[in-house]
Amino acid sequence: MDTIILSILDSLGKYVTMVLRVVALIFRHPPRWNLIQHQLYNIGVLSLPVVAITGFSTGLVLASQSFFQLDDKGLAGATGLMVAKSMMVELGPILTAFMVTGRVGASMCAEIGTMKVTEQIDALRSMSIDPLQHLIAPRFLAGAVMIPLLSIFSCLLGGIGGYLISIFHFGMTPAAFLEPIKLYVEDFDLLSGIIKAFVFGILLITISCYKGLQTKGGAAGVGKYTTDSVVICYSMILIINFALTLALNGFYDTFLRL
Repeated sequence: MDTIILSILDSLGKYVTMVLRVVALIFRHPPRWNLIQHQLYNIGVLSLPVVAITGFSTGLVLASQSFFQLDDKGLAGATGLMVAKSMMVELGPILTAFMVTGRVGASMCAEIGTMKVTEQIDALRSMSIDPLQHLIAPRFLAGAVMIPLLSIFSCLLGGIGGYLISIFHFGMTPAAFLEPIKLYVEDFDLLSGIIKAFVFGILLITISCYKGLQTKGGAAGVGKYTTDSVVICYSMILIINFALTLALNGFYDTFLRL
């Protein structure tokens, strides 16, 4: 048991050290724009289809379940509010992070892990190229920028999906769907979702890259470490989401609630 705890603490220390070094490198020696641009395209643009499908279908399900549960209680007018709040504050950031982890995080870990076991990382160091600056920093910056934007896109598609099924299937009027959103959705709700997506983006990128750099054991090791990275990312996203929910709501109650 003690050995396991020490191993976890050792890995956590190495991970935090890597993240701090990457942040320091970004400020001291920013990576080349073409490397950042490639990662912006890979993380952001190529993830649009899966994020759109996820957000839209989630909006459909949220609206359907909300209407089914609330209609017989005379509260069907809250359907739009339920969809908007849920997508903005919770489901948009979490599902976006999950989809990006599966599509991009696993790929990053496998790519960097393959470079590690084939000694390409050592080759970069032999050419005086810092792997953190060349490989990790561009992904870090792109993830921090694109994942909040993808989360907003997911929320928008979720709202559209909820609106369409509420209007054309359940027979709600546009005003009944939209008015509660205007009244009760605040700027802080959107800000909370963006903050969560930003943190999740940094988490999933850095964990995936860290596990890639730690890869050993040939092809089998690449598969194992890639699987581990995805499981750890999912687990940490859920844990950090709970902590952020408490912290953000505590901040709102203390400083912003009128």
